[in-house]
Amino acid sequence: MPVSSIPARHRSAGWPVTPLSDLASTATGTLSVVGRRSVVVAASSGLIMSVFAAPAAASSPAEIATNHPSVDTSSLTAGARAALTTSPVVAVPDDASWALDIPAITVIADPPPPPPPVRAAPAAASRSSARAALPAEAAPAAEIGAPAPASANGSAIVEIASRYVGVPYLWGGTTPDGFDCSGYTSYVYAQVGITLPRTSSAQRTIGTVVSRADAQPGDLIWSPGHIAIYAGGDQQVDAPRPGQSIQIRSIWQSNPVFIRVG
Repeated sequence: MPVSSIPARHRSAGWPVTPLSDLASTATGTLSVVGRRSVVVAASSGLIMSVFAAPAAASSPAEIATNHPSVDTSSLTAGARAALTTSPVVAVPDDASWALDIPAITVIADPPPPPPPVRAAPAAASRSSARAALPAEAAPAAEIGAPAPASANGSAIVEIASRYVGVPYLWGGTTPDGFDCSGYTSYVYAQVGITLPRTSSAQRTIGTVVSRADAQPGDLIWSPGHIAIYAGGDQQVDAPRPGQSIQIRSIWQSNPVFIRVG
């Protein structure tokens, strides 16, 4: 038997054929063939073929209106439209100017405070003022040193003198704002209607000198450069000196002169 020198030819193994093999071949086929084969492949393999499915068409306006009903906004805007319709139209000219009216203000100062009330002076003080206005020659005898009955006005003088205990000493003072010694005695005696000279040396020359044993409350106590009011019981009321105030204290003068003025 002859032997051939030509080697035998064997058919090469082909690519395995699977249901997806048709999908590869459809890429070069027509669309109609692809559609038919895709159905066959999907039916034979159980796969859902959607790669080459035609896209869904866009919804039409009628379908949108059916699926999505429109919203009536007329009721929501009715109020605004009515306001725009009824509101007056305001027109301002281009050359309009603006001004701010400021009322005139008049400043009136507060009235001054009323003066403090004036306390009515005792009737005796009024009589004293009236007597002080009389000429010297018309003054009553008691004011020029005539003796007076014992204890005349004595208790009243001491009571008035005690009211001003604590008033500070003031050189030349004759009021409750401040007293010196003779200004104090003059002021106290004036409250009972008796006018005394202004200075202590002049007050020494009026009235009647009495002994210490006979002295009574309300008498004057004089010593060189000083004058006081006898308060009884070896006590006196006086304006001592600068830096001190009216006080009741013991009689400190070594040889005082007691003077009674009625």
